[in-house]
Amino acid sequence: MIKEQVTDLSFLKDDEIKLVLNKYSEADPSKNYVPAYHFNICDKDDNELGTCDLRVGYNDNIFYCGNIGYSVKEEYRGHNYAYKASKLVIELAKYLNMEEVYITCHPNNIPSKKTIEKLNCEFIGIYDVPKDNELYIRHGYEQVAIYKICLIL
Repeated sequence: MIKEQVTDLSFLKDDEIKLVLNKYSEADPSKNYVPAYHFNICDKDDNELGTCDLRVGYNDNIFYCGNIGYSVKEEYRGHNYAYKASKLVIELAKYLNMEEVYITCHPNNIPSKKTIEKLNCEFIGIYDVPKDNELYIRHGYEQVAIYKICLIL
């Protein structure tokens, strides 16, 4: 069973970056949203490098949008910050007793695909995004590449 909200997130750091909680969002069933942690990716000097989210739980929306999302500011790209932040939120997902996480990206997003492959994700396939899905409505994604990481042995 997936745990409830965690308040002590001090373990979400490595020797280069840390994840600083920006906000926690409760589930919103009317929008098909699961609870989510929204982090700023920061370096040791508290410079904000980008963002990383963990959406906790599973539904049709998560299959297409993924449990993990990330974005790195343009001037900080090329340093594997999305990979490092994803590794940290995967640790949070394990702590929350999630059995697996999905990570998705646009099929043409080569940098994101490289990050996902570096995480040793299993490629599930390229799927058509339903026209009522937020990825289609807000971002215009007609297709999405879907990957999965199993967190239990």
